[in-house]
Amino acid sequence: MTLAASRLPQAGPDWALFLDVDGCLVDIAPSPDAVVVSPELPALLERLTERFGGALALVSGRPLAELERLFHPARPAAAGQHGLEWRGRPPLPHPEGFAALEAPLAAFTAAHPGVLLERKSHGFALHYRAAPAAGAGALALARRLAGTTRPELRVMPGKMVVELRMAGADKGTAIRSFMSTAPFHGRVPVFAGDDVTDEDGFAMVNAMGGHSIRVGATGIGPQAAPGTAARWTVPDAPAFRRWLAGLAGMNAEAGGAGT
Repeated sequence: MTLAASRLPQAGPDWALFLDVDGCLVDIAPSPDAVVVSPELPALLERLTERFGGALALVSGRPLAELERLFHPARPAAAGQHGLEWRGRPPLPHPEGFAALEAPLAAFTAAHPGVLLERKSHGFALHYRAAPAAGAGALALARRLAGTTRPELRVMPGKMVVELRMAGADKGTAIRSFMSTAPFHGRVPVFAGDDVTDEDGFAMVNAMGGHSIRVGATGIGPQAAPGTAARWTVPDAPAFRRWLAGLAGMNAEAGGAGT
């Protein structure tokens, strides 16, 4: 059962923090490259990392290079592209047929003004925030294309976005991997996210006896899940950032504005 936002968990010194980015650390923007990161946010991440003995990691759908650019000079531990991308690990090989997906996806965006195609090293994303009527078509196309590669790709609907990405990892498996190593091992995992793609992370920390926090409403868009596995909620990203600032002993809200 989801608990009330006013009853967010009391922080413990043995926490390990896992944070989604868009919709949590920064506000959702019309496109991924339009997010705004306040100058206070990198300092907040550094302060939280210090407080929890280095046990803080970003777990995001964004590529690692984007995370490092957004939060420079802070450089916390991070898993990019839903756990498919890690620092120090060689890139995964693409499935057979992967490169052929770009042409039909680009054709779809050309035919639907307002739809944005985001190219990632391990997948693609169709953002339709500026063209909501194109959402059903984007989802149908992604599902059709997913079966044309070997192995098949995974389709992940989210907030006004449909992702088509390589299988083999999700935010839950990323958290599990972090928790098997220092400085995360032996701590209580706490994961905050705002979207359907974060449900794997919620389920994982619940199974580990940790705290799962949903930021914002649970029923967003026709593809959104009607509920959530998260056991705690907070109304929106600014409220979540204020809570984080309180954990770090900082007064200023560290916030900004995309997956």
